[in-house]
Amino acid sequence: MGIFYEATSFSGWAIWLFVVFALMAFNELGRSTKWGGIVLFLVVPIVLTISVWPTTAAPGNEYGTGNWFNWVKTYSALAGCLGFMAIRYIPSLAKKKWVLCFPPLILGLNIFEAAFRDFQCFTYGAWNGEYINNLWVMSGPWNIMNGIAGILNVIAICGWVGIFISKDKTKDMIWPDMIWAWIIAYDIWNFAYTYNCIADHSFYCGLALLISCTVPAFFIKRGAWLQHRAQTLALWIMFVMTVPSFADRIAPVSTTHNPTAFFVLSLLALITNAALVIYQFNKIRKNRLNPLKDEIYADTETYKKVVAENV
Repeated sequence: MGIFYEATSFSGWAIWLFVVFALMAFNELGRSTKWGGIVLFLVVPIVLTISVWPTTAAPGNEYGTGNWFNWVKTYSALAGCLGFMAIRYIPSLAKKKWVLCFPPLILGLNIFEAAFRDFQCFTYGAWNGEYINNLWVMSGPWNIMNGIAGILNVIAICGWVGIFISKDKTKDMIWPDMIWAWIIAYDIWNFAYTYNCIADHSFYCGLALLISCTVPAFFIKRGAWLQHRAQTLALWIMFVMTVPSFADRIAPVSTTHNPTAFFVLSLLALITNAALVIYQFNKIRKNRLNPLKDEIYADTETYKKVVAENV
């Protein structure tokens, strides 16, 4: 596993693969049918909020699920899923330009939450690593670098005015201007965030979770990355809030707690997102675009293929 994770067994990899495919499968259930989405992202959370999470995610519990970030992240992810479903299944909403501001706003909010958490972990001053709120954290310059990378990733969000609903039976929310370059920059930043702030859980909530939404975005339903991301994130957080011992007791895979690993990942995230922002601003300047009104990548083959597949 190199400098990033402690060695894991064959059964550990089998569990990891099961997590990836389970997330992809439930994402497809929520994506392909309206009632599947309603059950997964409305009915189930209501039941869990009333009967399960007050116990399994109580403040101060031994697995760290009772902190503010977990609760906020859970409901912001669910809000995204339900909001996207409303846009998908209520035809009049998708035609209103102000409604199309919701996807970038909820996405930006989620990224800012994580960037704030990175900065917060730096303020802990846990320079040699320690358990804080029952989660292992090592503070360092990587928190600052990756927090800045997250802010840059928000700045690079573009082209939401071109969001539309696919014409096939699944009625997916398609965002063609969110091309592969932004997705990869996001993935690197988000993985670095999970590695920095939820280190010993990042094998699942970082690596597995990101793969479970990136694979569908590239190979199953292109153009619908944000929809895939919101649903897989909501599914994972609901699972963690319900079974908080999973990554600590049932199938643990610890990071190496190596400062070099933290530094390298966050530096890569910062460089990648800075390069994306520079490239994007150059493209805006060169083509005289208004990022609040225009789609930036409409002249690319990737953009054109996504549109052609969904109209």
